[in-house]
Amino acid sequence: MDFLRPAGWEEALAAKAEHPTAVPIAGGTDLMVEINFDHRRPEYLMDLNRIVELGEWEVGEDTVRLGPSVPYSRIMEHLRAELPGLALASHTVASPQIRNRGGVGGNLGTASPAGDAHPALLAAGAEVEVESVRGSRRIPIDDFYTGVKRNALAEDELIKWIHIRKADGPQQFSKVGTRNAMVIAVCAFGLALHPATRTVRTGIGSAAPTPVRAREAEEFLTAALDEGGCWENGRAVPPAVARQFAELAAGACNPIDDVRGSAKYRRHAVTVMARRTLGWTWDEFRGVRRDDNGSARCA
Repeated sequence: MDFLRPAGWEEALAAKAEHPTAVPIAGGTDLMVEINFDHRRPEYLMDLNRIVELGEWEVGEDTVRLGPSVPYSRIMEHLRAELPGLALASHTVASPQIRNRGGVGGNLGTASPAGDAHPALLAAGAEVEVESVRGSRRIPIDDFYTGVKRNALAEDELIKWIHIRKADGPQQFSKVGTRNAMVIAVCAFGLALHPATRTVRTGIGSAAPTPVRAREAEEFLTAALDEGGCWENGRAVPPAVARQFAELAAGACNPIDDVRGSAKYRRHAVTVMARRTLGWTWDEFRGVRRDDNGSARCA
């Protein structure tokens, strides 16, 4: 195994063009596990840690330009207001040590359906900017996942930025695991309200071959909120609407049975998470808070 260590972005692109099979490594929190267990033995490793800009971010008027190597811990600390869904997802990533090393770029590069960042990125409507010596392009997050642990990157491309729309409404993330920490998701669910466009977006992880959106559930809820005048009057979402939304969300799944959970359990868990995250986000939109006993009260 040869080790490449470019000093800058242009050098990294040139190295990737010369060695298309080179596997990028920054945090290494996924890749090193595979190497240590001899599940993967790449011909070339490309260390990107000398490229400072990959660990930076910029908050613009409408979007956040996030470097792929920005650690989850920094997202939690500095971008909670702009990217609340991703910040919540970051809280669930492994241990503090992993959160200090791992970044969103690693989740995208691995493209595992169990990656914690994917539901939040789908719900927020992100774009992945990739580049090679041939030029750059932006890939909508909906088009980025192409199969089980496969993505839309060409062999000579590297992830340069992730562009994520700043939250214009409440966002939530929920994850089910076999324990409370250091766990791969049995399934996960992200939800974002977008009051500016009166729409909702979802993201589901670990319940299909790729991370997916529950598009039929989104369309149903968007229509129900509009027809009920809920955006204007701030009424509670009717229980029947919440149940139907949750069932449609589960219908978007195509899970498998594995050691972490059965397909039946995953569908049930997504139903529960969808209903709960809808309640949490809509209560936040309405200015309703809950006390320690779970009772609702106005903010």
